[in-house]
Amino acid sequence: MRVPGKALSLALGAGTLLISGALQAETRIGTSIKPVELIVSAIATEDMQTTSLVPPGSSPHNYNMKPSQRRALENADVIFWVGPDMETFLNRLLAGPEFSNRTVALMDAEQESGEDTHDEHGHGDGEDPHIWLDPELAIEMAETIREALSALEGVDAAALNENFEQFKVSVRETDASIRDRLAPAHDISLFAYHDAFTRFAEHYGLKLEGVLTLNPELSPGARHIAEVQEKLRNATHPCLLTEPQFNRQWWRSITENLDVTFSTWDPLATDIEATPEGYNNFQQSIVDAVLKCLPEDTEH
Repeated sequence: MRVPGKALSLALGAGTLLISGALQAETRIGTSIKPVELIVSAIATEDMQTTSLVPPGSSPHNYNMKPSQRRALENADVIFWVGPDMETFLNRLLAGPEFSNRTVALMDAEQESGEDTHDEHGHGDGEDPHIWLDPELAIEMAETIREALSALEGVDAAALNENFEQFKVSVRETDASIRDRLAPAHDISLFAYHDAFTRFAEHYGLKLEGVLTLNPELSPGARHIAEVQEKLRNATHPCLLTEPQFNRQWWRSITENLDVTFSTWDPLATDIEATPEGYNNFQQSIVDAVLKCLPEDTEH
């Protein structure tokens, strides 16, 4: 898939740009979720202020935005989000006239069917929206971010270009390091709460044997649960990668009386500091969670 430069078809309005360049000491950047903020932080210059909407412990699939957060969006010069198949709570707001001319979607939201499905989450029903978990797609996201920020009035385009090039190099160096670290994990059977882990697993050739729920907003059906339980019974040292945003008791009840190891990973990077190295630290944190699944490093 391609993270589209056509997201920049937005007309970052000339009036807004002049105001931000002339009157504000800082360029204000709004981001939907922490992983997007991490990538923006790697590209943005020091005079740019970046914030994210979805707070720790919350899910972008069903979040309710506070009035103060809407005001933050109103004050932003540019807003970055993955797109309507991910942060569904923002669909109507960002499509409206107040925000559409300064909003950049980092994933192409076109539906192959041509149908408008923006009011429903795309999990299990289309292209996986968790694009930030694939480092090559993260680089494409960063390039789109660099282009959008460069279009703002009064920014240091050369510094943005330099930051992007540094990000690209560092992500690929981290990618090589991660491949070495994950070598011992290729023989274990991994299971995930929902499909957020898929892109990471595919990129690094990990064995993702099953997903507990295809849509995190809905409880899985009995048939699907039975299929996953059968896979768990037949798996080689099965490890379930849980997520802090969702109910732990629910997946423990599904795995009751099964020999399953648990490890927690966080696709929303809750505890990762938003610095230029934040995205790479985030990727390494996922590796740490996977390596806890190894027999010598796990507790049952």
